[in-house]
Amino acid sequence: MRALLNLVRKKPLPARDPVQAHFPELQQASLSAVYYGQRMGGDLYDFLRVGPNRVLFGLLDVAGRAEENKGIVAAARDNFRSSGCELFSKEDVNEADAMMELCLRLNRTIIQSAGGVRSCAAFAGCYEENLGTVCYFNAGHTPGLVRDTTGVSELRATGLPLGLFSHTTCDASTVGLEPGATLLLVSRGIVEAKCNRQEFGLDSVKSNFQQSTHESAQELCLDVLQRVQDFMCVPPTHNDVTALALNRAAQPVGAEAASA
Repeated sequence: MRALLNLVRKKPLPARDPVQAHFPELQQASLSAVYYGQRMGGDLYDFLRVGPNRVLFGLLDVAGRAEENKGIVAAARDNFRSSGCELFSKEDVNEADAMMELCLRLNRTIIQSAGGVRSCAAFAGCYEENLGTVCYFNAGHTPGLVRDTTGVSELRATGLPLGLFSHTTCDASTVGLEPGATLLLVSRGIVEAKCNRQEFGLDSVKSNFQQSTHESAQELCLDVLQRVQDFMCVPPTHNDVTALALNRAAQPVGAEAASA
């Protein structure tokens, strides 16, 4: 695990990932993302505080190798940040409407910067700290996974991948995270990791997620990457391998009774 931690903390080449994402501090929650080594493809994650109680996050996967899509990734990141601040900064914002508009703007940015069609799976969410809710869209991305007291549930696609049609958009949905619940996003490179022609698969991600005892977001992300490496028996350099997690802290024992 220590060797893996050293690798994932290594900064990517400036030409491929010019701006580092900074993890915002959350109220009674943790948010983190980890990738293995340097960029091979078009994975992009970012975080942005857009209000006193709101944090925007996203995980995108632009099709193609890093050398050919670095301009598209940079344009998508810039749009994610500028549009996120504009759309979610008002206290009385309609999060679903803002999320669908963000999806539309990202889609157009990807098409324009690519000069045509370029598939981009994307998952973006806005976490409301006071309520513990996540308003999100899933544009053809690997399902988001939510672990709570009922088990692990999937947040499946709410629309097509970005970058395919100029006027495409995705529906926005909202999920509540109870105290102690965790949202996990993984890139396609994790699901499609192979050993002897056998894929790691989403079911393995879900099973390991259910059994994991890690509570912090970063520890969970590191555990996901470690399990993929153990499965492949070699470092996972076949594609970008990225995990993102949001954990809402469990309510301290006796807190409910004390507040009552």
